[in-house]
Amino acid sequence: MPTLFAAASTKSIPVWFVTNETWKGLQGDLPKEAVAFATANGFSPMPGRHLVCPAPSGAIGCVLFGVEAFDKPGRDGLAPGRLASLLPPGDYHFANAPGATAQSSELAALSWGLSSYRFGRYGKNGQAFARLVPPAQVDAAGLARTVTAIHGARDLINTPTNDMGPSALEAAARQVATRHKAKVRIIKGDALLRQNFPLIHAVGRASDDPPRLVDMTWGPARAPKVTLVGKGVCFDTGGLDIKPSSAMLLMKKDMAGAATALALGEMIMGAKLNVRLRVLLPIVENSISGNAFRPGDVYKSRKGLTVEIGNTDAEGRLILCDALALACEEKPQVLFDFATLTGAARVALGPDLPPFYCNDDALAEAITTTAFAEQDPVWRLPLWDAYDAMLDSKIASLNNVSSGPFAGSITAALYLRRFIETGVSWAHFDIYGWTPSTKPGRPEGGEPQTARMLFALLKARYGSPRQKS
Repeated sequence: MPTLFAAASTKSIPVWFVTNETWKGLQGDLPKEAVAFATANGFSPMPGRHLVCPAPSGAIGCVLFGVEAFDKPGRDGLAPGRLASLLPPGDYHFANAPGATAQSSELAALSWGLSSYRFGRYGKNGQAFARLVPPAQVDAAGLARTVTAIHGARDLINTPTNDMGPSALEAAARQVATRHKAKVRIIKGDALLRQNFPLIHAVGRASDDPPRLVDMTWGPARAPKVTLVGKGVCFDTGGLDIKPSSAMLLMKKDMAGAATALALGEMIMGAKLNVRLRVLLPIVENSISGNAFRPGDVYKSRKGLTVEIGNTDAEGRLILCDALALACEEKPQVLFDFATLTGAARVALGPDLPPFYCNDDALAEAITTTAFAEQDPVWRLPLWDAYDAMLDSKIASLNNVSSGPFAGSITAALYLRRFIETGVSWAHFDIYGWTPSTKPGRPEGGEPQTARMLFALLKARYGSPRQKS
């Protein structure tokens, strides 16, 4: 169990969740000195407000934390995570449930763990977090696995490219595979051309750190096939259509799709879901040199469609389409891809609400319902067929960018759809992969958006542990 969680102890400090409606009734359950201290300090249970109440000995006796009304629709179930950094170091436990549903304690404990993160690779870590004794009704081991996977993905995203280039990201994927005894195959450099991954090669060939495809598999061959594809652009200059300097500042996070796929894969393998998991990570650095791919070039993709390059800064969809074509060759039951693909998605929905696109209405409904329940939000946007013609090319099967400035996230999804085979249930997530300012459960920095939600969905579908052979 991560050190941010604690084993049950008689010395742990109780945390009481209070609302305006419950505050008066709870006073009878609290020590008299705590009630007196709260009254003297003018405590009112506004959401987010906390008060540390002393015991007669002078030690901390209990903590009061205001939350939204238990029956409020859409209440912030992750709000208790703020306590991890607000409280003095020590061990704490929930004295009562933070909400009316059985899931409220699980979300609160999860948020505590997710909030207990700082990126410390380069020495600026310092803060000691308060530790939580997980509630008895919560699967503490599962909680720890989820938090560990999310923290690991954040570390990958937050690491600058000089320490997280293609070779380093491949090494990180190998470490995940080793932990779970998964099989890994790597196709690298010119071997990508020999094995028919021309677009991955074209995007990454200008870098000194060669392009590659990580192909990880785990689980019984006869189990339902679940495939994850993650965009692994370790840095994106924009290529010859070079970005302005301000747009390059966060491009270390352009591999957040790959980090998200690894985090979700780690949760699936750690829980031993009854699936045959495949994780495909096309990994490149979109650099500039004499052999960089150019605007106007035409390449034949793995699927056989020819692609005209309208813009070298739309490189993510190029590496994804070869990986998606490979994924579809074995007809998985479900196929998810993750990519920091378009600025248009941020303009439409902001950094915290990733759009997703799906060719299966039943799957899309399950994603939306689960995202709401897990407070890992997404919003479905349409695969609008009328916009498909915006990808037309006069000399190739299609262009990698649309012919105009509108609907950039939708046309990117439509581009990817061209490489999905009929009968494969597919969802594409256009994530931001970053939290601009700290929120409960989401510290500022890298974030594998959608991983928690999709794990919950897959666990509900394929939750029976796989049998030992």
